[in-house]
Amino acid sequence: MRLLSADLATHELTHVPLPTTDVVSGTPTTALAPLAELGPVEIGLWEMSLGTAVDTEVDEVFVVVAGSGAVEFTDGEVIDLRPGVVVRLTAGEQTRWTVTETLRKVYVAL
Repeated sequence: MRLLSADLATHELTHVPLPTTDVVSGTPTTALAPLAELGPVEIGLWEMSLGTAVDTEVDEVFVVVAGSGAVEFTDGEVIDLRPGVVVRLTAGEQTRWTVTETLRKVYVAL
């Protein structure tokens, strides 16, 4: 299959609640749609609704395609997220995601 998504902005996703242990504030949900695999690398679409949650990352590069928020790292770095922003995450990093407008990203991950 060559066409993986006709439109990333409207690609249908099904949200599920985050584990309560990951939620810092609000009632954020997430959705995941793997689109392709290239050997051990997965390419997909991920979305988070409004709220704040913590996560432990995998090796990943992502591009924000919609929404806004911020991701904060334990070393104090904060990256503002908006369409067009590209970020590199490292496996094992602890992050805190604050989403102010439903955030959608395309990711490439190991």
